[in-house]
Amino acid sequence: MVSIISITTFEGWLDFLVSTSLAEALAKNPKGPSMSMCDSCHAGCCRSYAVPISGADIIRITSDLGLSFWDFVCRWEDPDGEIAQKYAPHFHFEDEPEMPFVMCLIRGESQTWPGTGKCMFLEESPVTKEHPLGTASCGIYSSRPAACRAFPTKLNPSSELAIISDVPDRGRPSTDPVYELCPGPWEKEDFDAIHTVQDLIVAEYEMQFFNRIATVWNRRPGPFSAFPEFLNTVYSQRIRKETAEDLARNDRPDSDLKHAA
Repeated sequence: MVSIISITTFEGWLDFLVSTSLAEALAKNPKGPSMSMCDSCHAGCCRSYAVPISGADIIRITSDLGLSFWDFVCRWEDPDGEIAQKYAPHFHFEDEPEMPFVMCLIRGESQTWPGTGKCMFLEESPVTKEHPLGTASCGIYSSRPAACRAFPTKLNPSSELAIISDVPDRGRPSTDPVYELCPGPWEKEDFDAIHTVQDLIVAEYEMQFFNRIATVWNRRPGPFSAFPEFLNTVYSQRIRKETAEDLARNDRPDSDLKHAA
């Protein structure tokens, strides 16, 4: 049977829906979406990767948790683009103008596995016989970054469907078992058909917006110490009242295209 979440065209997805009965779908997954793999996992992804964040992620976390920018954000050197992955923007700063940086969550040392790293927000549980690598969970789950919400999915080229990405066995070349990733393959039943696509679309939009912010900042790179204020200024102006100019532009059918150009 073809998986809905793996179909690459919108038309193919619609054809699948027409040819598959609701009763059949419910029989296969009566309990609905589940994230059970994460529930019992040691969180190898949160230990392996530097998590790229957008300005929206930063604003959300500071607002939700009452933290300052410096409490959880770091700039990560990314000369080869391994962190950005053509997703997150590169920022430049006046102290190292030639080095591209990605905004990321701060990482710390694991208490359960000394000598290994992890996301600063990862909460660890002790090792047990049932879970020899321990279990761990996100301490800011409801406020977690968009990149974390999307993992391990991505949008198809037309941004209409969610695609389950192949997850490698390990997140780092190290042989340490703590960097092993998901304990099993992901299936479409592991995802919510509404929230998954919504999270992906928001993640893509916000990172595109952050890329535009990077373009403006990089024209005249300032010190990293000035970046939080710059970011707050941008996002504080993101909502405004409609103006006469907006109304006039909306009256012209082609106005948005001309304005965007």
